[in-house]
Amino acid sequence: MQPVLNVEDIKRVEVSLTRTGVSVSELMHRAGYAAAQEVLNLGGTIDNVVVLAGMGNNGGDGWVAAEALRSRSVNVKVITPIEPDQISGDLARQTAQRAVRSGVSVLVGPSKTELADLLSTADAVLDCMLGTGFHGKVRAPFDIWIETLNESGARVLAVDVPSGLDSQTGHAESACVIADMTVTMIALKPGLLADAGRDVCGSIVVAPLAEQTERLVVDADPVAWRTDLEDYLDSLPAQQNDVDKFSRGSVLVVGGSSRFPGAAVMAARSAARAGAGYVTLAVPEAILPTVQIQCPEIPAVGLPCDEEGMLTEDAVPLVSELAGMRTVTLVGPGMRVSGGTVAVTSALIDSSLPLIVDADALNCIARLTSHNLPDFPEVTRRSAPLILTPHRRELGRLVGRINNPPASLVEQLDAARKIIWADGGSELVVVAKSTATACVGVQKAVLPKPGSATLATAGSGDVLAGVLAGRLALAGGVVDDLPTFCSLACEVHAYAGQLAVEKFGTRGVMASDISEAVGLAADALEEQISFPVETMTE
Repeated sequence: MQPVLNVEDIKRVEVSLTRTGVSVSELMHRAGYAAAQEVLNLGGTIDNVVVLAGMGNNGGDGWVAAEALRSRSVNVKVITPIEPDQISGDLARQTAQRAVRSGVSVLVGPSKTELADLLSTADAVLDCMLGTGFHGKVRAPFDIWIETLNESGARVLAVDVPSGLDSQTGHAESACVIADMTVTMIALKPGLLADAGRDVCGSIVVAPLAEQTERLVVDADPVAWRTDLEDYLDSLPAQQNDVDKFSRGSVLVVGGSSRFPGAAVMAARSAARAGAGYVTLAVPEAILPTVQIQCPEIPAVGLPCDEEGMLTEDAVPLVSELAGMRTVTLVGPGMRVSGGTVAVTSALIDSSLPLIVDADALNCIARLTSHNLPDFPEVTRRSAPLILTPHRRELGRLVGRINNPPASLVEQLDAARKIIWADGGSELVVVAKSTATACVGVQKAVLPKPGSATLATAGSGDVLAGVLAGRLALAGGVVDDLPTFCSLACEVHAYAGQLAVEKFGTRGVMASDISEAVGLAADALEEQISFPVETMTE
């Protein structure tokens, strides 16, 4: 797994490196050399390179890279807003002066037209304008430079972070470089992996800069861990032929309403596609005929409901009985929130059976706990696996942030950890969904490789909940590393979205299309995990 550090922790690692004998100057030079090497590795002809340099240490990295590239007979021109002798930081100024003495060409404060003409002849551009300390809106001249760069069509390599992107939050309040590659130093930062970061970073390369870095990064307590395929080896289901529909595990899906009859159906079908041998649907009596027509392979049970087609408290005994006969229960898809659905959700949480809580069941918990689940840890404290699957708005309702839900990956992680740490048990995982999903447990937070925008469609979350339920049932409801297990289910879901795109197009995929591809996605992904191909790219 690859560690992900908050920006403040990156700074502390840099300080720790200096204490081990790697000076700030050495770090800057290694960063510049790493960037220069990646430019040379881009492929094709690299004769002319433009470096857009800022006035801080990120600009210093650019000056080092420029000197290194010139030593390899590359024609390099550094664009700077001020004369090298006027750079205020001692280290960045000395680095710039050294590059100039080596013969690097410099252009100070060009007009937009001059810059555009220069970029049009560049084989590659190094973005070294604004570093990891940047946040807010980009000011002149960098806003104009970024706009001109994005219009140029040149290949862009961003050093540490694309200029204009907040590397902590992943937000870009104004102009932001759209890079083909980002060479980030020390470790991954959360803003590179979510929100605008996903669209502007391109491929990401981590340059550790020192042999001590790996140890120091781990000591810094990463905010999360990004998965690699080999991390899932222990989460793969056993391959065997001595099975029947019962030994493959069973799932009960509780949900649906007159307003949303299809959500529970998609979750149940996805659980079956994910490998569960037997799936049962428990839905309000009012929609039972509709549900039976939609999925003839899946037995459905009608539950007591009110005139609006929502479950009543009378459903609790039957739901509890059904859940007791199943390996895993999933509650919530399309259920809506009422006194009856709150009672059903509460009864299932109080059981000692593996449970996945999704969609409106999460909103039932929010109502049950006055929108502050961390203040009621006894609600989630149990001996069997409990997986909560909130998107950002649902997560906000659970932690008292109804009007200002988490707006970034780091805020997702913080909110999820409030729930996890209040509970304190290893049986609880929060799968916090958004542009980057985080599977947060008490020991670690795992970031699966995210899917495409195809997953941003109504019902996609119901499919993911079903995949989680089906795979947990296949595992017998017992998992040693629950965050990593959930992360793999998320990647199966994402891969299914990719397969659906091939058939229906990038904007034509519906949730049911993703569900239909779950089985093929699981097989393909599990084969890649079991038999990795060294040349396979991410």
